[in-house]
Amino acid sequence: MALKLIYPHQIPSASHVPTSYSSSSISTTILTTRPLSSSNKRRSSNSFTIQATAAGEEETSSNSKQASALIGKEYSLTITRLKSDIYNTLQGINRGIFGIPSEKKSEIEDIVKLLESLNPNPHPTLHLNKLGGCWKLIYSTITILGSKRTKLGLRDFITLGDFLQVIDVAKGKAVNVIKFNVRGLNLFSGELIVEASFNVTSKTRVDIHYSNSTIVPDQLMNMFRKNYDVLLGIFNPDGWLEITFVDDTLRIGRDNKGNIFILERSKETNP
Repeated sequence: MALKLIYPHQIPSASHVPTSYSSSSISTTILTTRPLSSSNKRRSSNSFTIQATAAGEEETSSNSKQASALIGKEYSLTITRLKSDIYNTLQGINRGIFGIPSEKKSEIEDIVKLLESLNPNPHPTLHLNKLGGCWKLIYSTITILGSKRTKLGLRDFITLGDFLQVIDVAKGKAVNVIKFNVRGLNLFSGELIVEASFNVTSKTRVDIHYSNSTIVPDQLMNMFRKNYDVLLGIFNPDGWLEITFVDDTLRIGRDNKGNIFILERSKETNP
């Protein structure tokens, strides 16, 4: 038995032995009361240190993961709130195409800057799949004012419909579709279609080159023919575009003319 190996003076008093222990437990308890040698103390100390360090690392790792999860959640909630703010701010301004008060413009640009600072895809041209598909313009700093608006008939009998952009990543092609509704004896609708090619020039920028344009149907083309250059001058996409924010539902860009564009992803497949 293990008790034979223990000297009498090393046996702990009864008060140190739990009464619920079995005899084998007592033997184990007594054996572990033998004074540790200096080498055993070092091993025990090292073992404790290793265990404590491992436990500390596990706790730190766990805390880091929890902190990252919380930061990620707050980051996502912040973007969601800002997107909600931008939609609320854009209510009733018809995409800004006919001008808006400077205070409203500044408010929109402040929200845009905040969204840009939280861009979840800072290198969008490295992930062109996020840019492909159909987008609908919800705000632009491009405006049609004064005599231009009058010449194009946009004060009286022609109204603007949706502004859509279809991006074909595989072909490096973008098609802008500006829809019009014409009031009069015969109500009809039509669209200006502007085609362009693009190529990537940096992790955030593309160069855009105008290819061709047309207006359909012919009745609408006849109405715009005299001022077609004015219309095309407004919607000609030639230049470069910096993509400053993009996620699954919203895209923001700035062009070489200083304009800002905000677009939302559209469910339309054949605009």
